[in-house]
Amino acid sequence: MEDAYARSVSEVLDFFGVDSSKGLTDFQVSQHARLYGKNVLPEEERTPFWKLVFKQFDDLLVKILIAAALVSFLLALINGETGLIAFLEPSVILMILAANAAVGVITETNAEKALEELRAYQADIATVLRNGCFSILPATELVPGDIVEVSVGCKIPADMRMIEMLSGQLRVDQAILTGESSSVEKDLESTIATNAVYQDKTNILFSGTVVVAGRARAVVIGVGANTAMGSIRDSMLRTDDEATPLKKKLDEFGTFLAKVIAGICVLVWIVNIGHFRDPAHGGFLRGAIHYFKIAVALAVAAIPEGLPAVVTTCLALGTKRMARLNAIVRSLPSVETLGCTTVICSDKTGTLTTNMMSVSKICVVHSIKNGPEVAEFGVSGTTYAPEGFIFDNTGVQLEFPAQLPCLLHIAMCSALCNESLLQYNPDKGNYEKIGESTEVALRVLAEKVGLPGFDSMPSALNMLSKHERASYCNHYWENQFKKVSVLEFSRDRKMMSVLCNHKQMEIMFSKGAPESIISRCTNILCNNDGSTIPIDATLRAELDSRFNSFAGKETLRCLALALKIMPMGQQTLSFDDEKDLTFIGLVGMLDPPREEVRNAMISCMTAGIRVIVVTGDNKSTAESVCRKIGAFDHLVDYVGHSYTAAEFEELPGTQQTMALQRMALLTRVEPSHKRMLVEALQNQNEVVAMTGDGVNDAPALKKADIGIAMGSGTAVAKSASDMVLADDNFATIVAAVAEGRAIYNNTKQFIRYMISSNIGEVVCIFVAAVLGIPDTLAPVQLLWVNLVTDGLPATAIGFNKPDSDVMKAKPRKVNHFT
Repeated sequence: MEDAYARSVSEVLDFFGVDSSKGLTDFQVSQHARLYGKNVLPEEERTPFWKLVFKQFDDLLVKILIAAALVSFLLALINGETGLIAFLEPSVILMILAANAAVGVITETNAEKALEELRAYQADIATVLRNGCFSILPATELVPGDIVEVSVGCKIPADMRMIEMLSGQLRVDQAILTGESSSVEKDLESTIATNAVYQDKTNILFSGTVVVAGRARAVVIGVGANTAMGSIRDSMLRTDDEATPLKKKLDEFGTFLAKVIAGICVLVWIVNIGHFRDPAHGGFLRGAIHYFKIAVALAVAAIPEGLPAVVTTCLALGTKRMARLNAIVRSLPSVETLGCTTVICSDKTGTLTTNMMSVSKICVVHSIKNGPEVAEFGVSGTTYAPEGFIFDNTGVQLEFPAQLPCLLHIAMCSALCNESLLQYNPDKGNYEKIGESTEVALRVLAEKVGLPGFDSMPSALNMLSKHERASYCNHYWENQFKKVSVLEFSRDRKMMSVLCNHKQMEIMFSKGAPESIISRCTNILCNNDGSTIPIDATLRAELDSRFNSFAGKETLRCLALALKIMPMGQQTLSFDDEKDLTFIGLVGMLDPPREEVRNAMISCMTAGIRVIVVTGDNKSTAESVCRKIGAFDHLVDYVGHSYTAAEFEELPGTQQTMALQRMALLTRVEPSHKRMLVEALQNQNEVVAMTGDGVNDAPALKKADIGIAMGSGTAVAKSASDMVLADDNFATIVAAVAEGRAIYNNTKQFIRYMISSNIGEVVCIFVAAVLGIPDTLAPVQLLWVNLVTDGLPATAIGFNKPDSDVMKAKPRKVNHFT
């Protein structure tokens, strides 16, 4: 049911003939299974190994070399050569071609793994309502119309339409599908929007995504290939492998060489027709055969037998140098493609940013003689690692931030009013989240604030293991305060509260949307002396203004924190308790840009490489990131440079062409949009590099001239890519492009050298044959030509190394090797 997002719950249930309180009957299940198929992604038919091998030899230049090997062997036999001498030259040629074929087969075998990896995102089990009873079944047995219950931690087993909310909210992490940096809140309302993208379909749960908060029921609307994951698979299947720029030029060169060789051979044979009757040949027929042998020898001399070896060697050496730069090459030809890159389409989340929400601003209130004053603090650190510092508004680092009352209570509230976990993964060597990314950011903030009363706190924390350090301060507060009752977040309240007991004291901590929390506050905690003052209209307006500044200009995701002293002995919370709160502070968080990206952007622009940022996030957030990384530094305004996918699709054809030439940002994209962008740029003769890390990036990675996956990305993205960045760093791409340009230049210079050498041999034999020079003199002339060409200086052969000058040159379109 393709338009389920635009239908009401009752319409969807009626379409599948299912009762939401009983589920499908056994008869309906078997009927729907026959009609819609199984909930598995179909296996792709593998290309037979022999076809992969023969495909590597389906190349004109390779066929010419095979012909050269056979002719070389036949001439050796005709001349009476036997043993190793007869087989030496043809054997070397065939060994080189076999090595090239092996590389090609391995590359294509790896490419097929992307489709296999896609199945890893399918859920294993599902809680299903059938015949009036819930049971846990294999996810592969689901059929459209099944009623499924999902909760925190569940992987969505199929595409489903929400029908009932069983908690205050339901949030889903669908980054693998859309690239969004934060989870998405789901609801029951119908979406009427035209051209709705995945991000707009807030009532649909997509297969492979993960529930991070809440509990709900939904009806299955799509299984197997008819899911969002299935459409990604189909898109990957439709992608044909494009020849690299070097491969295209080598094909053109092979065609040109074949024509020239054939022309010269025929010309030599025809020119010497008059010599066929020479008595020295023993007759007309023997004379014709003699000059045919000369023509064939000329053809063999013209063919650069060492060309495949030279190209393979250049690329192989380049992969080693790139590996030292943290760029792991999976497809050998992609090395030289980097050198021709003119446009880099970069995914935002996880590539330009860390893909880890982090608190960057804190807003509190000071009490001074002239009245209350709003103050800001900055927070350093851009990952989930509990490493960073608190700074005042003058940029001075706070040595003991936990000594300030508001910062101390912010740490308490962040640790207690929280349902996420932060842990250290020793295998990956980094800190990982479990739960909502914004809640994990609050846990990290609590670690950065530290604990009160420890003058040696920083040094003491440094002595802990990374596993202990992950949640040391959070565990301290959880041990000090016993959680008694929790009011979960709901859409109408837009807040969450938790009741805690601490030394015969009952305290309620609350967090939520600033407009919801501030409206419920009657007092404010002061940061300088810990006093509490009433909140008036002026102060409320100032806090609203600061929130609007955080959320608007700086595009931070904001949360307000508050507390309330509760009556002794209270064991439960009700919605009526969430009033007369004491405001603690306001925190602003974001998915921060990587520190080195700005310099990498400047290097790209200097080198004439255009960068287009592509993301599933909303326009304002993406534009804010682009400002910070320098993608908009060369622009006066963003009109005509920043588009949503829907805006771009609505443009007429000619305007789309013009927009592509100026575009710097494309937002709210689906996987199909990324692939469409790559195709459109390729139609304008651009050499496109696409970066990505999610399942949603796989079709575009496979379609691009060079697909670049992140080392921490999904296995699907890695399998579909040509290169993997071990450090997930956009700056590494710039270094790899410089290396690619050097390799491309080396390859061209090698080809020039080999052609010049072979031309000498061709000219020598051609002149000797046309002018009738005796056979005894021809080898002498051939030796002279070889000595001249082989004695060319090293600069003629060329072994360039990438340096700063390489990236200063503008990228040129790939022309003939002349």
